[in-house]
Amino acid sequence: MIRLETVSPHQQLVITPPASGLSLQGKVRIPGDKSISHRALMLGAIAEGETIIEGLLLGEDPRSTAACFAAMGANISELNETEVRVQGVGLGNLQEPDNVLDAGNSGTTMRLMMGLLASSPDRFFAVTGDGSLRSRPMSRVVNPLKEMGAQIWGKKGNTLAPLAIQGQQLKGIHYHSPIASAQVKSCVLLAGLLAEGQTTVTEPAFSRDHSERMLRAFGANLTIDPETHSVTLDPYPTLRGQKVVVPGDISSAAFWMVAAAIVPDSDLTIENVGINPTRTGIIEAMQMMGADMTLDNAREVAGEPVADLRVQYSPLKGCTIGGEIIPRLIDEIPILAVAACFAAGTTIIKDAEELRVKESDRLAVMAAELTKMGANIIEHPDGLEIIGGASLNGAEMDSYTDHRIAMSLAIAALNAKDETRIHRAEAASISYPTFVETLTNVCQFE
Repeated sequence: MIRLETVSPHQQLVITPPASGLSLQGKVRIPGDKSISHRALMLGAIAEGETIIEGLLLGEDPRSTAACFAAMGANISELNETEVRVQGVGLGNLQEPDNVLDAGNSGTTMRLMMGLLASSPDRFFAVTGDGSLRSRPMSRVVNPLKEMGAQIWGKKGNTLAPLAIQGQQLKGIHYHSPIASAQVKSCVLLAGLLAEGQTTVTEPAFSRDHSERMLRAFGANLTIDPETHSVTLDPYPTLRGQKVVVPGDISSAAFWMVAAAIVPDSDLTIENVGINPTRTGIIEAMQMMGADMTLDNAREVAGEPVADLRVQYSPLKGCTIGGEIIPRLIDEIPILAVAACFAAGTTIIKDAEELRVKESDRLAVMAAELTKMGANIIEHPDGLEIIGGASLNGAEMDSYTDHRIAMSLAIAALNAKDETRIHRAEAASISYPTFVETLTNVCQFE
């Protein structure tokens, strides 16, 4: 049985697998990609003319982006999955808002938006977020923006929000990012749209490239060097509104991939999944673990590759996940840790210290919460060592208000004995508002 209980002001997700067992069957259509939804709203807001967005994710994070850019002059219609219309203000014409911009829980909103704010001369902006976002490091974008000439002030030596930004005429730079981060890369590129001279970002490995694809679609000129993992942007493009069809979010699909792979007799088809090569690390990792997964109906939608994924139950085996694959599955590591609990042998996840500064310390939280259920996990500074095969038992769990933690624990509970209670389960709505409804629909009780 699966049910939500309200314990004001929060919700508990209660999962009680029946003694007779369950399986996951049918088809799942996942919400729109969160990364692409953010970028479609932002570029639509600064482009000339109208942008039409189909399939926008209706989670809390994109709502924060829409609210911020509406406060700076963009005309954004009511958000829905069918069609959202954005009337842009034109590049360089964001208005100084009347109030503080609130990014909510969304690091993507805050970090990407800062590149546009810092390059808006003679305008002043203040940006904040919820308690979680105010504790997350902003120096990774503040530092390169200051190299470009930005004026930014904030807490703890300008490293934490709330942040104040006095827009300036920036200069293009060649920024060598110490980490492969799409947020850092995108922030610098967006700042470079109005900088003097070209802007180049070089990463240790390519992070997801949704910004590059969408900037090109809107009219920007970019050059990509695959050998050096570099992207170079020419300034002052004419950005024109586009039609954007948002594919399904592979990060949301990951929960169903793992659920079908670990729950006996399951057979799920996940429709309309974005399979951008910079995001498919989760598919490669699951295949390394022996998952029975096929890609069908491969196609391209609005410049992004899309396919349907069919996943059937199969015994998994442990493996080592690290190195250049990590930026391509960084958001999926919590649910990969769940898969590893049910795999034969040991799974080692390394080079993932970035997870310590997400909505929660995802390495520490997943280790602690899965250990409550009986998992055998050793936490390392940059990852996890998970000895699979232990039987998991239901437990009292906490999402730490982190959407990916909430959903990962829910999938683990499907294969546990007895009842699991996940506190603050409403966090799932940040990226997947219909997660519990979908979970209820695909679970077939035997």
